[in-house]
Amino acid sequence: MPSLSRPLGVLCLLLSLSIGAPVAQAQDAGQGGTLRQRLIERWLERKAGRDEAKLPPAETASGQAITTPGDHRFTLSVGGRQRSYLLHVPRAVQGGQPLPLLVALHGGGGSARMMADDGNYGLVSASEQHGFVVVFPNGISKISSGALATWNAGRCCGAARDEGVDDVGFIRTVVGQVQGMLPIDRQRIYATGMSNGGMMAQRLACEAADVFRAIASVAGTDNTSSCSPSRPIAVLHIHAKDDPHVLFNGGAGGFRDESKVTDFTSVPETIRRWVGRDRCSATPRNVLSRPGASCERYTGCAGGVQVQLCVTDTGGHSWPGTTKSAPGKEGPSQAIRANDVIWDFFQGL
Repeated sequence: MPSLSRPLGVLCLLLSLSIGAPVAQAQDAGQGGTLRQRLIERWLERKAGRDEAKLPPAETASGQAITTPGDHRFTLSVGGRQRSYLLHVPRAVQGGQPLPLLVALHGGGGSARMMADDGNYGLVSASEQHGFVVVFPNGISKISSGALATWNAGRCCGAARDEGVDDVGFIRTVVGQVQGMLPIDRQRIYATGMSNGGMMAQRLACEAADVFRAIASVAGTDNTSSCSPSRPIAVLHIHAKDDPHVLFNGGAGGFRDESKVTDFTSVPETIRRWVGRDRCSATPRNVLSRPGASCERYTGCAGGVQVQLCVTDTGGHSWPGTTKSAPGKEGPSQAIRANDVIWDFFQGL
């Protein structure tokens, strides 16, 4: 009789994928064995079919102005690949003033749909609260729903890295299209991301500082192969001390196939690199201290930028301040709300 452990393991993983938090489970799903991955892919395809009716119809960006709030889904061809992104336009667009733009990047093994789900990350609600446009690009995926997607963040991750996908070029194109449709404040364009998406935000800071004023990474360290920003850029990094996947002190933990990821750069080394690149003062000052979390900020940087590190004691590989947790996994830290910390950092520049 076949063992029940594998089917039960797959079921638990599917349940974690269905709620979308923490992204480590989705990221891990993309690295599994062939049988396991086929089962997950079939389930995701079926779920994508059910979810299709909830999404806006696919559009091709025409440059025509968007003047009303709402949600959009766009497809485009970049580098010979068909790519896509979701776009949320807040009510603030009706004021007619240029709005900030946030590019939000899902974790490896996730999708734009997962990142845009307000029950997972709350970024659509934050968009409405603070009046910024938010765009959710999709990484590359081998399945039609776009799930189990990855980003080429340098030394990580998966097929995007292995195939040398030009994700920097893709995201530049997305930003350009959104600017052609909406009144975007070019001085307030930001990027954020979770895990592999956070690593991609780090790469954007290295290679697209002419576009982005600042980036914020959650649980995704700097794993670029080289980094020479065209100008100083502000960087916020948020990480849990007990992250079991992108280890705080470096290394990959908890992945079934480590060849799909990398020996991750540590959090201290990531911050050391950015302090050096931005030519900041060597000694940070504490800007937040509360039970379970602390933040320190490096100032005196070139171009008036800042580098900030926020550390939570617990929360594992997740987005602080959210509430959903996967079966058998520790829930996100509630000591801080990542969305509030990120937006306060951006607005303080």
